Amino acid sequence: MGKGDKKSKKGKISNNSYGARRPRKIKKRPTIEDKIKINRKK
Repeated sequence: MGKGDKKSKKGKISNNSYGARRPRKIKKRPTIEDKIKINRKK
């Protein structure tokens, strides 16, 4: 359980890979309601 372990989070970080232990960050998409509010301000 360290840098050489491909299944652990440290191993994923050192191996520059992603998986169940190290998921990618999900980008929050603006909702349609938010887009309408932005357009009305102009």
